[in-house]
Amino acid sequence: MDGPKVAAGVQSVERAFDLLEVIARAGGEAALSELAVDTPLPLPTIHRLLRTLVGIGYVRQLSNRRYSLGPRLIRLGEVANRQLGALATPVLKELVTVLGESANIAVLDGDMVTYIAQAQSPHSMRMITEVGRRSSLHGTGVGKAILAVLDDDRVQRLVSQAGMSVSTPHTISSLGGLFTELEAIRDRGYSIDEEEQELGVRCLAMSVPGAPTPMAISISGPVTRVTEEFSDRAIPVLRKATQRLSASLAVRTE
Repeated sequence: MDGPKVAAGVQSVERAFDLLEVIARAGGEAALSELAVDTPLPLPTIHRLLRTLVGIGYVRQLSNRRYSLGPRLIRLGEVANRQLGALATPVLKELVTVLGESANIAVLDGDMVTYIAQAQSPHSMRMITEVGRRSSLHGTGVGKAILAVLDDDRVQRLVSQAGMSVSTPHTISSLGGLFTELEAIRDRGYSIDEEEQELGVRCLAMSVPGAPTPMAISISGPVTRVTEEFSDRAIPVLRKATQRLSASLAVRTE
C-alpha cells in the first residue's frame, strides 16, 4: 500500500525541483503564466506546488504576483558552491602548475557570475579575483563562456535584466556586439576577455561540458604574458581541465 504513495511523493519532489529550475532559468523570477508555458504540469498542480514552496521559504511571491527563488535557497547554494569549489581546486592548481597563471572557476548566479574558487599564479604580478565576487556576464571571460552555451532568448533575458555595465573601453556594450562575440566563441570553443574587465589583463575561459549548472574555468594574467603563443599552448590544457571537472561532476551526481 505504501508503494503508490511513495511514488507520488517522489513525483511531487521532482515536479517541485522542476519549477525551481524553470524559475532559475528565467533569471530567478517568473509569473504563473510563464511557468505554465515552460512546464507540462496542469495549472492547479503548479499552483499547489508553489503554495507549498512559498510556505517553506524556497519560493517567494512578490507584490506583483510573480514568483522568485526564496531566501532558504541561499544557504543551500552557498554550501553547494563551497563543495564545488573544493572539488574544482585540484583542477585549478594543476592549471597553474602547467601554465603559470591564475585559474578561476565561476558559476551562473542569477543574471551574473560568481567566482567560487581560485588558484593563484606564483608570479608577483598576477590576476587575483576574490572568491565570492559577483561579476557581469557580458564583460568577463567566464561570463561569456557561460552565455555561449545558453540559447539566445535566455541570453537576451539575462543581459537585459542585468544591464551592460562598462568596466573598460574594451567592454562589449551592445546586445548586437555580444551576440556576434558569442557566435565566435561557439565556433572556436572558448572565450577571450581582451582587457574587458580590467585593463592590462587578458583571460581565456571555457565552459564545463555537462555541468549541472552553467559554469566555466578561466586562466588569466597580464597581456604581456598571456600572448598568442601562450594561448596556443593554454587552450588544449584548459580543455582537458574542463573535461576532467566534467567527469568528476558526473561521478558525483550518479
